[in-house]
Amino acid sequence: MVTCGTLHKVGILTTPERLTEFQNLLFSYANKFGWQLQAWAVMSNHYHWIGLSPENEPDARSLKMLVAQLHEVSTKRINLSDGVSGRRIWCNYWESHITFQTSYFARLKYVHDNPSHHGVALNSAIYTWCSRAWLERTAKQAFVRQLDGFKIDTLDLPDDF
Repeated sequence: MVTCGTLHKVGILTTPERLTEFQNLLFSYANKFGWQLQAWAVMSNHYHWIGLSPENEPDARSLKMLVAQLHEVSTKRINLSDGVSGRRIWCNYWESHITFQTSYFARLKYVHDNPSHHGVALNSAIYTWCSRAWLERTAKQAFVRQLDGFKIDTLDLPDDF
C-alpha cells in the first residue's frame, strides 16, 4: 500500500483534468513497472493505492522507481501548466508491505472508500478517480459484500489530509 500527500497538504489536483492526468500517470507507471493495481484513490492533496508487486520481484524493489518517476513527471507537468518552475509538490510517501489477509482486505476497503471517508463524495463509486466503481463492476458481489464488512476504524494509516 502506498500513500502520499502534497507538500503542506495543499490542494494541487483541483480540476477533473489534473485528477485524470495524475490517475492516468499512476496507471501508466504501475503498468511500466509490472504492478497490478488492486485499489486506488486520487484526491486533490493526496493519493493511496494498493498493488501487487511483479512476481519476479518479491522484495518490491521497483516501487521506489515507480513513485519517483510518477512524482517527477506529474510535478513537471503541473508546474508547466501553472507557469512555475522548481516548485515541490509531493511530500514523502509511505509504503506498507501487507502480509496478513485480514489487514489486506481492511486496507483494500479503506482505499476503495477513501473519497467517502474524506467527504469528497457521498458514494465512492461515483467518484471518477477511485477504484470503487471498478470493484463493483468487476468483482463478484459476494466479495464486495464481504469486503464491505471489514472494519477500518482501527487501521493506523497516515491519512490526516
